Amino acid sequence: MSENRAHVNIEGVHYRPASEAETYFAAGAWLRMSVGDAVREAAHIQPGKTYLIAGGQKYTFAEFDRRTEILGAALLDAGFKPGDRAIFQMGSIAETLIALCACYKAGVVPVCTLPQYREIEIGQLAEMSGATGYFVQADFNASFNLTGFAQKMMQHAPSMKHLVVARGAAPTGSHSFETMVASRDFETARAQLASVKPGPEDVLTFQLSGGSTGVPKIIPRFHGEYLGQARAWAKQHQYSPDEIAIWPLPVIHNAAMLLIVLPALLMRTTIVLQDRFDLQMFLGAIEKYRVTYAGSIGPVAPRLLDFKDVRKHFDLSSLRMFVGMDRSDAIEAHIGVTTMNLYGITEGLLMTTSPDEPTLQRFTTNGWPSGPLDQVRVLDPESETQLPSGQEGELCFFGPHSVRAYYNAPGAINKISFTSDGYFRTGDIVRETIIDGKSYYTFLGRLKDNISRGNEKFAAEEVERLIVEHPAVLDAKVVAMPDRYLGERACAFIIPRPGAQTPDVPALGQFLAAQGLAKFKLPERIETVGEFPVTRVGKVDKMAMRKIVADKLTREALLSENRAS
Repeated sequence: MSENRAHVNIEGVHYRPASEAETYFAAGAWLRMSVGDAVREAAHIQPGKTYLIAGGQKYTFAEFDRRTEILGAALLDAGFKPGDRAIFQMGSIAETLIALCACYKAGVVPVCTLPQYREIEIGQLAEMSGATGYFVQADFNASFNLTGFAQKMMQHAPSMKHLVVARGAAPTGSHSFETMVASRDFETARAQLASVKPGPEDVLTFQLSGGSTGVPKIIPRFHGEYLGQARAWAKQHQYSPDEIAIWPLPVIHNAAMLLIVLPALLMRTTIVLQDRFDLQMFLGAIEKYRVTYAGSIGPVAPRLLDFKDVRKHFDLSSLRMFVGMDRSDAIEAHIGVTTMNLYGITEGLLMTTSPDEPTLQRFTTNGWPSGPLDQVRVLDPESETQLPSGQEGELCFFGPHSVRAYYNAPGAINKISFTSDGYFRTGDIVRETIIDGKSYYTFLGRLKDNISRGNEKFAAEEVERLIVEHPAVLDAKVVAMPDRYLGERACAFIIPRPGAQTPDVPALGQFLAAQGLAKFKLPERIETVGEFPVTRVGKVDKMAMRKIVADKLTREALLSENRAS
């Protein structure tokens, strides 16, 4: 742990030395405030302006400040302490954002999971983070008792003591979100929180890496640096005071916070949250609320492109720009709105173009780093040699927002995650292109063995370890297969035991779910093989497997089209 000026030091977090932090503050890469400060400032300057629209609810900046202040004080009364961690299993609803900001004000650090996580993921993260709190949305899934699940998980995680339940009955010994928000007056809560006010160098949140080790990795992000990156994004995309942004995907994750939630807070603009993605609802909300800024990091863009004559059915004239992972040329032609690609990784890099840049840059690249001091290199993955412009290599970066070490991670994990001089290794393949003297980067693929299903990343190794526990399976490898809407799905190549029948997709899914694996990680196709393809040096060739399944999907699609015609 380095010398720092955080108010609360969390063991296992790598803090920046004071001299380095001051360099970032002076350059404006970090802001000299906490997220709680930003909420209070917005409420003071624009008290009556709408900040949050979600599920028919509307909150002005003043009302949002009041609710988060009261809940933050109530958390302290319930036994939470600054520096405590809390597991979050809540969807994209108003209560989630209120609970998150209440934690930020009280110095409690949210561990940003998904409501779809089950025993394996929550068990690992509770142990790794040392979480003492647990926030759940009781009505997230009518067919799954998330509150009961949280109670069960707390019995197996001795560190977790405080359960907060939103949108449902709070069991005996737990806390009701609604009761806590109504528990005291605003001024008393504000005075109480003043005694624990986090600073810009305190940990704000624990985000999760979608890496390839099979073990979850926790990324600490800090108040001042997170706000600085959000402001840089808003500047690059030219946020105006009249911006209205929409987000139909998980709000707790890095993308939502940096692209939508925090930029709107800093610029004092409006956000619209949707608790699930439905294309008709999404387009209807753009029309209804006169949304100006929209984006996609998952299934939004491909489903949008499938909607024929979309502009005849919905009024999208309020949109000034749309941002996605790729296919900006097709999206712009389809909806008639300025569109650009982005690249983002939770470990700390955001890249995009500005809306006024030419189509060459916007359509053919993922842009350039949004942060003023971000440093990017394209390296040979084996030698760490910097490659010349135009050559494909591994994207590596260093700067004010880049992780320096994963939280409480073994030394071996941190060692392989960084170059010898401290640049983070993304495992992503990019190409640098110089246009008019400026560097732009284009994402081409991945080195790492992981799968990105609707932009929820998970390690193939994690799923493989569980598949081989099936009594009919001798060995298994999991690879990504292309999917038009979700980007990728998981395909399992299975070598069955002699005389055994390979389980089909539903049977294997049932087996894996019973072991506590989240549903979105289940393989959605199975290929039975006698042996795995190997490289010339005898290693299992996953690239060949990905090509095999991709070619099969292409042939099956053509056959289906021929039958239909």
